[in-house]
Amino acid sequence: MNYRYILLLVLFSLTACGERQSTPVTDSVALTIAPSSQSATPISGPIQPLVLPADLNADKVALGRILFHDTRLSGDGTISCASCHAIANYGAENRQVSVGIGGKIGPINAPTVLNSCFNLRQFWDGRAADLTEQAGGPIENPSEMGAKLPEVIAKLRKDGPLNELARRAYGRSIDEKILRDAIAEYERGLVTVDSPFDQFLRGNTHAISNEAKEGWRLFRELGCVSCHQGVNVGGNLFATFGVMGDYFANRPLEKVDYGRFNVTGREEDKFRFKVPSLRNVDKTAPYFHDGRIASLEEAVEIMARTQLGLIISTKDRDAVVVFLKSLTGKLPE
Repeated sequence: MNYRYILLLVLFSLTACGERQSTPVTDSVALTIAPSSQSATPISGPIQPLVLPADLNADKVALGRILFHDTRLSGDGTISCASCHAIANYGAENRQVSVGIGGKIGPINAPTVLNSCFNLRQFWDGRAADLTEQAGGPIENPSEMGAKLPEVIAKLRKDGPLNELARRAYGRSIDEKILRDAIAEYERGLVTVDSPFDQFLRGNTHAISNEAKEGWRLFRELGCVSCHQGVNVGGNLFATFGVMGDYFANRPLEKVDYGRFNVTGREEDKFRFKVPSLRNVDKTAPYFHDGRIASLEEAVEIMARTQLGLIISTKDRDAVVVFLKSLTGKLPE
């Protein structure tokens, strides 16, 4: 094990759980750690297998599924949540940034909705505390779905079968709170279980190739696992993008590049983002908050350079990519 990995793990262990309010542990590394909501597996180690939530309400999930795919949630009836987060496309979209109502171009890459229930907060900058809070944001964003929630609710209340389902699930006709909660309940069930790597963690040594095993070794020893760990292989901390190298050096800065700073206003939060989950990462290109990187191979090279201060060899890069591909699980039904 090399000294870089040991240092990163020490930094990881020293940071407090929850939203960090004090000065970062170093000038160059700023991490915010939150406990994973996953606790149903006995597997020990830096990464744990995914399991399906056991406490989902079937009626709420059914209502949330309808709403997630309902274009009535947009101002002109053309956009649904699924427009940018198609489940068949692993909850993301293969474009740099999203296109909203009236062809408006968004400023940021749409993160996958799959396994998002395991994130410490929602959105790249963490401005939503949970899925329930997140669910209403895109609906009223003028560059996304461009609607007003009271007007959306008024339309939905004219739908008899939809409201019958709402009454069965919640005991009353649909309202804003129900809309948010039902969509969040549906999203909580969007978990991609049984990836080859999860099978490997559970003891099936033949579930992944020797090259993937080598990639897993490198992933740990190079230090990638210091930020990408837990049940979601990420999503449970904030980290500065560019600890060891300037990712933004060759282009003008845009507002979204400031990341967490846009929420907190704290100088130390500039260029900090929620570390993305690496679950299904080979299916969710392009990469990073700006969607500028098309290939997983290039993304690994950039992360090695900017976060670890390394120029990774082609052989090692390819092994890490094979390991990352083993994190792809089964699409939820």
